Amino acid sequence: MSPYDPSAFPPFAVTVDLVVLTVRRHALCALVVRRGEPPFQGRWALPGGFVRGDEDLSAAAARELTEETGLCAQDPAATAPAPGNGAHLEQLATYGDPRRDPRMRVVSVAHLALAPDLPAPRAGGDAHSARWAPVEDLLSQDGGFGRDDEQPAPLAFDHAQILADGVERARSKIEYSSLATAFCPAEFTVGELRRVYEAVWGVALDPRNFHRKVTGTPGFLVPAGGTTTRQGGRPAQLFRAGGATLLNPPMLRPEV
Repeated sequence: MSPYDPSAFPPFAVTVDLVVLTVRRHALCALVVRRGEPPFQGRWALPGGFVRGDEDLSAAAARELTEETGLCAQDPAATAPAPGNGAHLEQLATYGDPRRDPRMRVVSVAHLALAPDLPAPRAGGDAHSARWAPVEDLLSQDGGFGRDDEQPAPLAFDHAQILADGVERARSKIEYSSLATAFCPAEFTVGELRRVYEAVWGVALDPRNFHRKVTGTPGFLVPAGGTTTRQGGRPAQLFRAGGATLLNPPMLRPEV
């Protein structure tokens, strides 16, 4: 085996960035934090941070999710969602442009997290504040994102690209998997699930056709044995996510 000299290679840091998506007020929203330290101090960014020397990437992503937002990641091996504020967490993509961070060479491994409608998160770490914001506003081409009393500015680093990639992953993945149920509470109606698809895809769906497709797809939904009137009108049947992870036939995104 030939000699290996670590000093021959330039050092670089590894971070995790989180695209945390949820549906609030019938709109697809992402979690953003205002940076409390340079670089890009005061700008909005995706939550995340540096990977510690003694942890793997999934552990770092789960830790950052909790530290900066107060959310916890679901255990992939668990048979039921985490109580209260569990989030689906999966690896998204790796970003390694040498100029993406002005401090040093930093490679980011982005993760996608999905959760049901949640209350306002808490900020931690180097985040000054945290909030949910509509994806449409965050990815606006008209100067970037800012609150009503702020000058709009692009998201820090390359986070606009990471967010766009995460949104497209969610949009495509709910076509062929049961991932849309991660945006729903443990028990939900078909109408609530349809509004998730509408928010993520940004389209209106025919209620009758949608009901027929989701209830006719093997393993997608199972009756929960109750009804609810929380959406108004007549009582609607409650369902839970079934055991299927892949949908056959898939729920194809309408042409727009």
